Amino acid sequence: MVGAGLTGAVIGRELAEAGLRVRIVEARGHVAGNCHTERDPETGVMVHVYGPHIFHTGDPEIWAYVNRHQRFRPYIHRVKAMAGGRVHALPINLLTINQFFGETLRPDEARAFLAAQTEPGEGEPASFEECALRMLGRPLYEAFFKGYTQKQWGCDPAELPASILKRLPVRFDYDDAYFAHPFQGLPEGGYTAMVDSILDHPGIRVELNTPYDRAMRAGAAHVFWSGPLDAWFGYDRGRLAYRTLDFERFTHRGDWQGCAVMNYCDAGVPWTRITEHKHFAPWESHAESILYREYSRAAGPVDIPYYPVRLVAEKALLRDYAARAGAETGVSFAGRLGSYRYLDMDVAIREALDTARAYLAARTEGRAPRPFLRPPL
Repeated sequence: MVGAGLTGAVIGRELAEAGLRVRIVEARGHVAGNCHTERDPETGVMVHVYGPHIFHTGDPEIWAYVNRHQRFRPYIHRVKAMAGGRVHALPINLLTINQFFGETLRPDEARAFLAAQTEPGEGEPASFEECALRMLGRPLYEAFFKGYTQKQWGCDPAELPASILKRLPVRFDYDDAYFAHPFQGLPEGGYTAMVDSILDHPGIRVELNTPYDRAMRAGAAHVFWSGPLDAWFGYDRGRLAYRTLDFERFTHRGDWQGCAVMNYCDAGVPWTRITEHKHFAPWESHAESILYREYSRAAGPVDIPYYPVRLVAEKALLRDYAARAGAETGVSFAGRLGSYRYLDMDVAIREALDTARAYLAARTEGRAPRPFLRPPL
C-alpha cells in the first residue's frame, strides 16, 4: 500500500480484516495525508495542518465507519465572505441577496429578482463564468466568485468547467449551512487519531518517512497506489497540473474573526481565505487562536498537490496516462491522486472500501483486479 492517507488506510484495514498481510509505506512523517491534524503545544488548539477538512456525507455506512474509529462531534460548517469591504454569508442565500442589494425580499420575490439579473444562454453552460451568469447574474458573480476563482485557480473563470460552480447551491431561504448532507461533524480527537485507529490492526505494518521504491514490489501480491498517477510512470510524458496552497500562520489572543472560514473575494486581496482553527472545535475553549492565510498557486515538482486542474491540456495528458495505467498488471490506482479527481473525504472512503472489496472478490474468483474502480475520465 503506497500512502497512509484515508485511501491507503481504509483499503489496508479492509484487506487486513480479510486475513491479508499489508505493508503501508508513507513518504511523510505522519499518517492521514492532507487531513492530518495535530494539537498545537502552546495554545492547545487542534490544527488542520494542510487546511480545514469538514466531514459531511449522505452515506450511512461511511458515517458509521468513521464513528467506529473516532467520536464525531456535531459541527455545521458556515462560511463568511468579505467582498467590497462588507461581510456576507455563503453559500448565496436569502440573507446574502437582501444584504447585498439592500432589499427585504421574500423567497418568491428573491427568485424573480435574481432571475432578472441573470444572462440567458443556449444549451448547457460551457464554463464557470457562463454558469455563474445564468445562475446568479453579473453583480453577484463579480462580487463573490470572479476574483476568488481567479486567485484559486490562476486563470480566468471563462476557462474553467461549469461543474466547479454547480457544486455550490443558491438558496432562497436563510439557511447558511455550507453543506446539506444529513451527517456532518468533526472528529473529537482529530483526523490523525481516526486514521491511527483504522491502521491499528495486527495485519498492518506502517513505515513512515519511506518513499516508494519499485524494488518493494518484490514478494508483494499486489500494489495499491494512492500517489499521483503520473508519478507511477516517473512523469515521463510530463506532469499533470495541480494547484497547491501556501499557508501564512499567525496567532492572536482572543477571537480574530468570529468564524472558522472567511473567504476574501476581491481580486486585490492576495489570499483566498483565512481559517481560524479553534472554531473547528466549538466544544473546546481556548484563550489563544491560530489562523492561516491561504494562498493558491500552481504546484511545482516539490509541492504538495491539492486540487487537480483538469483543463483541456491536462485531460489530454490524463487520457494518455490512464490508458497506460489500464495496461498495467499487479497494481491498482486509487484515491484523489491516483485517479486525478477531486474527492471529498466520504467519497474517498467509499471508493477505498469498494476498491478493497472488488480486489478481494477478484482474488477469490481468480480474476485480475481492475486498475481503476472509477476511470479518471
